[in-house]
Amino acid sequence: MSQFHAKFSEQPFAAKKYLDIHGHKMAYIDEGEGAPIIFQHGNPTSSYLWRNVMRHIKGEGRLIAADFMGMGDSEKLDPALGASRYSFSEQRKYLHGLWDALELGDEVILVLHDTGSMFGFDWANQHRDRIQGIAYMESIVAPLLVSDFPEYVQAQLKHMTPEGLEASLQGLDFLEGFLLSARNFSDVEKAHYRAPFLNAGEDRRPLISFDLPLEGQPAHTVKIAEDYSRWLGQSDVPKLLIRADPGYLLTNRLYDIAKAWPNQTEVTVEGGHYIQETTPDEVGAAIAHFVRGLRA
Repeated sequence: MSQFHAKFSEQPFAAKKYLDIHGHKMAYIDEGEGAPIIFQHGNPTSSYLWRNVMRHIKGEGRLIAADFMGMGDSEKLDPALGASRYSFSEQRKYLHGLWDALELGDEVILVLHDTGSMFGFDWANQHRDRIQGIAYMESIVAPLLVSDFPEYVQAQLKHMTPEGLEASLQGLDFLEGFLLSARNFSDVEKAHYRAPFLNAGEDRRPLISFDLPLEGQPAHTVKIAEDYSRWLGQSDVPKLLIRADPGYLLTNRLYDIAKAWPNQTEVTVEGGHYIQETTPDEVGAAIAHFVRGLRA
């Protein structure tokens, strides 16, 4: 292993546990005792994303990190359930169902990233009196515009078609070219991320099914994002914004929205979108400091 790799653990933070949620097996990490700290991944990752971050918060509470359905070690849903079986509404049903089953209590801290932020922000908006704090990074803080993305991505989004999305299920360009290009990953790390998507076709459908609220569509996730963004812009719930520099998503207009949220601490770390993989110690230390401040 190279000196570069030596700073990163290849092993998951803890062994997975499983619960039957709405008739399907959902995988999650649940380690430690006390009030919960929930880490929610986005696309195309899993709870494995948090392994080098969570170790910094060990001993500060009950650390929980779930895998979305069809991702990580959670069950693949039968294609007979239809192309929308991994939609935002369906994933929310499973994830929030798991959180309900875990009996989280009333002092919940959320740690959010990427598409996982939509589910966390939405849950917080629906359970305002149960939130102790929210830490977030590279998150969907409001409905998205094509212009919120880097220029090279804008061109792809403008020419994206349903047929093109379906064709993408035959490859792994998003995972290989975006996530696994963030740094020089070891073979073990690559294998962890590739494992849920080795089979082309329907096993990869979760990667294209999150219903991002983009340019006013789809209406239901746009409204959800509008609602939680409005609340967070007025709420005094303690927040930690971990800003990636140069970043990828939480820049320009979206950063301007986020930085105006009240009762918020901001920390900047070097990196693009997957800062949990490139600067995990800095991200973990910032979250640990935030948690200790809330629970002192």
